[in-house]
Amino acid sequence: GWLAATLGVGDARIGFERSEFGRPALRLDGRATAFDCNWSHSGNRLAIALGDGVQVGIDIERPRPRPRALELAHRYFTSAEADGLADIDAPEQARAFLRLWCAKEAVLKAHGRGLAFGLDRLRFDGIEGTPRLVAADAMLGAVGTWTVEALDAEDLVGMVAWRALRSGINPGPPQPDAAPPAGPAP
Repeated sequence: GWLAATLGVGDARIGFERSEFGRPALRLDGRATAFDCNWSHSGNRLAIALGDGVQVGIDIERPRPRPRALELAHRYFTSAEADGLADIDAPEQARAFLRLWCAKEAVLKAHGRGLAFGLDRLRFDGIEGTPRLVAADAMLGAVGTWTVEALDAEDLVGMVAWRALRSGINPGPPQPDAAPPAGPAP
């Protein structure tokens, strides 16, 4: 499919292995590769991130009413982030909450530990626009090594995050490819 064509290999050569924390690792002919792959789905939408020499994570969410967004923010985000969300007018608040959630999840998925690592172990500023990582637990590495980019569309909020696995890599902003819609989410 799409991944095989992008990598220039046959479908049969592609495989995945899961880490102890469930993070997928791309394999070609059963061997590790410099490519990293991550995906997210929401409803019938699927987003795939593929990077060469980077750890990559992606998260997408479909906007919908979230009456408990502030309650969730106070429970799972840093207090500064929750307070920042509380200061945003209601119409924009739900979308800002989603951007922040997706930014956090994209970084944590790239890191490999996912949500279980703790959404409060990294902090973002600029939550009314594209969130900017400003503080993180030492296990996530230096804040300056992470790049986070928005993937917003009218019917979708998303973020992709990556960091280089070796020095000298500057992949630039992602070039998203639209994958065909997935079937109904489980």
